[in-house]
Amino acid sequence: MADVVIAGAAGRMGCRLVANLQGDKDLRLVAALEAPGHPALGKDTGEVAGVGRTGVAISDKPEGALGAGRILIEFSVPEATLAHLRLVARAGGRAVIGTTGFTPVQREEIAGLARQAPILISPNMSVAVNVAFRVLRDMARMLGDDFDVEVTEIHHRFKKDAPSGTALRMAEVVAEALGRDLASTAVYGRQGLPGERTQKEIGIFSLRSGDVVGDHTVSFGTLGERLELTHRSHSRDNYARGALRAARFIAVARPGLYSMQDVLGLG
Repeated sequence: MADVVIAGAAGRMGCRLVANLQGDKDLRLVAALEAPGHPALGKDTGEVAGVGRTGVAISDKPEGALGAGRILIEFSVPEATLAHLRLVARAGGRAVIGTTGFTPVQREEIAGLARQAPILISPNMSVAVNVAFRVLRDMARMLGDDFDVEVTEIHHRFKKDAPSGTALRMAEVVAEALGRDLASTAVYGRQGLPGERTQKEIGIFSLRSGDVVGDHTVSFGTLGERLELTHRSHSRDNYARGALRAARFIAVARPGLYSMQDVLGLG
């Protein structure tokens, strides 16, 4: 069995990871982390997740948890994740990262760390969303520049970053397929009198409402018709199951930077 360390273990995704690890035949929870001062420190991960005792207490000491061969699974914030990845690379560990909101500089550092350790990073661990990434590439190529592209995402009120990492990745996939530079064509808001929509801009818009787990829609529209691809998450368990599938992949991978596309053979 591969040993797993969950960072952000008391968070929404951390709890679902703990729950989905119960009874797993390939993966074993051996440590759990939270930020210093977190009220869940010292508590049993299973009790926090509502699945009964696991015997693994939540700690704020990553140095003792992230050892050689262990797999870090983390959905948290960029600064904490990057600090943990440095420890993973130094200790000879492995990592599956669902954290979003990394800056270009942070992404560059992660790529460097991946030369020392196998690291899988994906803005969305859902199997269906990653299939959608592949389908979007084909849709964009076939529809071409005659169709306007708009990306809309809805998440719960507690989400800290916007747009979501998934929405940004969808926009990146479309931009790459159409030969566009997303940095110069993305539009993140319209207000007042911005003028007519330009042909090559890609709109990306974020809504925050209640407890929505995550909805993403990419719309391709032209005069007379519109084609949309939508993915809706009904539960965080689809992300947790995807992350555990990624952990099984990364458990035997060589050092390098991977994505869910590699796990699913869609690269």
